Amino acid sequence: MEAMVSLPAERYATHTVTNQPPPLDPYDASDDPVLLEGLRREGAGWAEEGLRRLGLRAGSAEAQEWADQANRHEPVLRTHDRYGNRVDEVDFHPSWHHLMRTAVAEGLAGTPWAEDRPGAHVARTAGGLVWGHTDAGHGCPTSMTYAAIPALRKEPELAKVYEPLLTGRAYEPELSVPTGKRGLLAGMGMTEKQGGSDVRTNTTAATPSAEPGVYTLRGHKWFTSAPMCDVFLVLAQAPGGLSCFLVPRVLPDGSRNTFRIQRLKDKLGNRSNASSEPEFDGTVAWLVGPEGQGVKTIIEMVNCTRLDCVMMSATLMRKTLVEAGHHARHRSAFGALLIDQPLMRNVLADLALESEAATTLTLRLAGAADRAVRGDTGEQAFRRIATAVGKYWVTKRGPAFTAEALECLGGNGYVEDSGMPRHYREAPLLSIWEGSGNVNALDVLRALRRDQDTAQALFGELALAQGADARLDASVARLKDLLATASETGARRLVEHMALTLQASLLVRHAPAAVSDAFCASRLGGDWGHAFGTLPDGADMDVILRRALPGDN
Repeated sequence: MEAMVSLPAERYATHTVTNQPPPLDPYDASDDPVLLEGLRREGAGWAEEGLRRLGLRAGSAEAQEWADQANRHEPVLRTHDRYGNRVDEVDFHPSWHHLMRTAVAEGLAGTPWAEDRPGAHVARTAGGLVWGHTDAGHGCPTSMTYAAIPALRKEPELAKVYEPLLTGRAYEPELSVPTGKRGLLAGMGMTEKQGGSDVRTNTTAATPSAEPGVYTLRGHKWFTSAPMCDVFLVLAQAPGGLSCFLVPRVLPDGSRNTFRIQRLKDKLGNRSNASSEPEFDGTVAWLVGPEGQGVKTIIEMVNCTRLDCVMMSATLMRKTLVEAGHHARHRSAFGALLIDQPLMRNVLADLALESEAATTLTLRLAGAADRAVRGDTGEQAFRRIATAVGKYWVTKRGPAFTAEALECLGGNGYVEDSGMPRHYREAPLLSIWEGSGNVNALDVLRALRRDQDTAQALFGELALAQGADARLDASVARLKDLLATASETGARRLVEHMALTLQASLLVRHAPAAVSDAFCASRLGGDWGHAFGTLPDGADMDVILRRALPGDN
């Protein structure tokens, strides 16, 4: 009988894992020269040490697990207690509270308004760019809390009571009398089912009481995120027109204000965060600002939350780029690492350009906001137009960017365990929140028509890079032509061109030549394709990738 051939057992070890990347975490989410350079340039270099500490925490295995768990275990609505009493509470997974506690303690909510230090608002935005590597959902209540303060200041007596608590660093999630807590969170209730962005059609009614400044509300809001916040800024129709009100969840006597949560929204993404439909019925509210001035009162809140939408989109870009780069550095195909494959390098380099442009613009907008609140009129005009431009464009680029980054992982990126599907679902939300693309594009047109200072501020910014790149100069000239014939139909084309020109000017001034040259060639110079990964042959991808991806390439 022929002897059997003995083969090594390892040849049949089908469960041995090869050619898969190791876990990314722990990593440093602040390990980004674009972020750190912008932090210093915009006047917040003093915050670098704390930002680096936060970056290590954001990239830790623990914080990344919090983010995963907070999204897998979604908030649950409890309308009644066991005895049948109406409670209208939302229960969150402990990981949500860990994320929130860290964000508030790190000053990512209202803290900058209490800091009389140049660069405080820039430091907060940079912190969001870093801590956002965890979960996007909990950025909603911190953003609204940050944004509520300038609106609340329209009513100094209310601000005197609530602002010290909204700017605090203590996270206390339990519902109780606001003034008895060490820290508060604020939400907003603007949209209603019949109007959406057209808040002037709101039907929620505000009836004055016998006590000056106190009203009762009756109506139904369509989207009110983070319903477990302590107080809300709400728009309602008072006798004098659409007005802004402060609505606490718990009244000064300890009783629950009427805030009936009809349901939680079943959303595409942003699953860790609860978005609700509250009903007001005899709900006690305090007037903020004059009657009939609701939109004017709350517009500062919108300016702040729009900046945060830009920041969150830039964060998603950076996070998914880091994930894609990590995968490409450890995965082989056809005899070479993906990072060494020419076409993959083109894709990653193109994504890196987009990410750098988004981060640079975000920090420039944060710098403008910081200087604007300190009285700089030129920065106030620039902020007015540039924030809407950035909100339109950066959030529009987010979904395409995350899809391309996901594709870099192939089938692995389509699997929930990779985290990429969560980022992909999150990306479209940021172009919807705080005004869709059309709303922001039309807002830019209105700003240009109503206030000549906005156009002057924009072109003054672009002039700082004049003569440095012929393609940029040509783009500025074309922008002036587009402005001369601006119409609602062409508003998106105008704002897109405005955004690309502004991003290019910032990169020409502040980025390495290889970065600015590739951006101008592919975004302004006509040497481009419609998909990511179509950079021209002359682009210096080695320089771009070394700058973009942490660690060795």
